[in-house]
Amino acid sequence: MQLGILVAAFLVGAGLLQVPAGLLSLRYGARAVSLAGVGLLAVAGAASAFAPTFGALVGLRVAAGAGAGLFFSPAIGLVASLYPTGHRGLPVGTFSSAFSAGAALGLVGSSALLPVVGWRVALLVGGVPLGVLALVALALIPRRAGAPPVRRPSRGIPAALRYPPVWVIGVAFVGLEGASFATGQFIVPWGESIRGWSILLAGAVGMTFVFPSVFGGPVGGAIAERHANHRTQFTVAVLAGAAVLAVLPWAGLAAAIGIGILFSFSYGFVYAVMYVLPHFWRDLTSAEVPLAIGLFNSIQLTGGAIVASLFGWVLGLKGYAIAWEFLAAVTVAFLLALVALRPTRAVADGPPDAAARDPS
Repeated sequence: MQLGILVAAFLVGAGLLQVPAGLLSLRYGARAVSLAGVGLLAVAGAASAFAPTFGALVGLRVAAGAGAGLFFSPAIGLVASLYPTGHRGLPVGTFSSAFSAGAALGLVGSSALLPVVGWRVALLVGGVPLGVLALVALALIPRRAGAPPVRRPSRGIPAALRYPPVWVIGVAFVGLEGASFATGQFIVPWGESIRGWSILLAGAVGMTFVFPSVFGGPVGGAIAERHANHRTQFTVAVLAGAAVLAVLPWAGLAAAIGIGILFSFSYGFVYAVMYVLPHFWRDLTSAEVPLAIGLFNSIQLTGGAIVASLFGWVLGLKGYAIAWEFLAAVTVAFLLALVALRPTRAVADGPPDAAARDPS
């Protein structure tokens, strides 16, 4: 119960700050906001080790989530600003996959540390090195990278919040985000209770639903940069992930591992393409990309949490077999929003902030 509250606290902080992070980035620049976010995450993470009460720990986890929310979307804009147009796909995809790698490392590292040093020291070990890395990034990342736009944003609603494709992307992958949440929470209990696997074996299978996305990100980013048929890329990857979820009820050990690998790879692929796509939208300036990413991340985190909750409700009523089928169907249902996504126009190779991308 308490662990669930702590996880939810972090997600609440991260979700609430997605759009504000984009707005702050539009005003102060991606570098300043992303580094401030990772600094807050490091401080709150390390301070969690000294929380005197559970309530204080919950508050610090919300603050840590807020730091993560401030960091993520502006950091994508920051990474993209370091590379010329036409060469951003692989680094953006690799950046996206780094989060999956960090999640896998966190699972393995915490499993090894907790029995030896306890949760307080484990949290400290997570926060202090991150703070050091934040200082290194502050020193090494050029100030010109992710700098604020030359012209101040107008006082009206930013274009990224009014741009229909942003909302389409946000809605289209609510089901996929929910499927990621649900598999992360339920694949291990499913393996134990339905397949009779040991906790270690079920945990190993659970890792296959996380780690292979590390490889999906760079592949998706590279393909998205080279080919403008992004709607087709999204559709193929999501349908592949939904299809393997649909056969999970009948999967043995080897098949479950294969399903986890393909689902996770597809998830990483889709999110890399998604984070590259705004750089093709000529109606948005590069300074507005973090805000666009923050908006569809916020939609997907909120909607995905609801989908995962509905999965739990169906599970309680009908059992795992029907629940997995429900999850696959919902993933495909939200994908239908892509019908409203306009085909992407190719972007000519040029400087990072090409004038052709500025609608003014």
